[in-house]
Amino acid sequence: MEISSPAFNHFEEMPVKYSCLGDNISPPLVIEDVPESAQSLVLVVEDPDSPSGTFMHWLVWNISPSVAEVPEGRSPSGGIEGINDSNTSGYYGPCPPSGTHRYFFRLYALDKLLELSPDTQAEDLKHAMEGRVVDETELVGLFTRKKRLVAE
Repeated sequence: MEISSPAFNHFEEMPVKYSCLGDNISPPLVIEDVPESAQSLVLVVEDPDSPSGTFMHWLVWNISPSVAEVPEGRSPSGGIEGINDSNTSGYYGPCPPSGTHRYFFRLYALDKLLELSPDTQAEDLKHAMEGRVVDETELVGLFTRKKRLVAE
C-alpha cells in the first residue's frame, strides 16, 4: 500500500498553501495498492515534533478502500472526520511555532468499518483500530516556519 502527493515528495517541504500561514487546505493525495482484504481505510496526519507532544492535524476513518485520490482541500470520499488537536473537525495544516517539523500522513487499511461518532479524538480512534490493521504506509512532509522579513 502506498500514499503520495503530487504537491510534495516524501521528506520534502510542503507548500505554504497547505499550512496555517497559507490557505490551510489539505494537500492532494494518491492512494495505491490497497490490500484486497481491506474493509476500510484510516488517514491520520500528525506532528511528532510539537513542543507539547504529538499534535494531531487530521483524523478520517471509514474511507472506502476503493478511494484512489483525495482532491486538494477535500476530505476522502465517504470518510468520517474526527476532532483534531485544534478542537475542530477536519484538516488543520502545519503551524509550527518555529523551526522545521515533520508531518506524518499515515494511512491504515483495516479489516472492518469503525463505529465511532464524529466527535471522536485521536486516542479513541487509535484504540478502536487496535488489532484491525492489515497494512499501513506513510508520507512525510516537512514544513518550516520562516521568519518574515520586514521592509525597512
